[in-house]
Amino acid sequence: MVRGYNKVILVGNLTRDPELRYTPNNTAVADLGLAVNRTYQNSQGEMQEDTTFVDITVWGRNAENCSQYLAKGRPALVEGRLTFDSWENQQGERRTKLKVTAQRVDFLGTGGGEGATAPAASQPSVDESPEEILDNVEVEGTEDDIPF
Repeated sequence: MVRGYNKVILVGNLTRDPELRYTPNNTAVADLGLAVNRTYQNSQGEMQEDTTFVDITVWGRNAENCSQYLAKGRPALVEGRLTFDSWENQQGERRTKLKVTAQRVDFLGTGGGEGATAPAASQPSVDESPEEILDNVEVEGTEDDIPF
């Protein structure tokens, strides 16, 4: 049996304000929408931009911090794992969706969003590009840990 590895790192901008709620046992849960842009050159040499929209779920104190410090348009780095949701809609049809369950959310810069700013300690330099930020992300394990 092969052990799997499920790790996602995304840098993007929030598409909406965080939606904070609490479970019956008073655990905080926040839902975020993240737009992740990719720029590339097509076969004709023209620059193209592609945007992927990702739903993020954040739990506990991280959820409360996201609700307090993030707003629509703010940039964030999300580290987490892919999760698979399935449900039945009102017409009885089976629906599915891939989401990310965040284990860490870093607030980046001031972005275009409104609302409070994050504490300075949790904000990298606004001048850092997503590539520079990802270069500084620590990845657990080594290539020897990959099961293939």
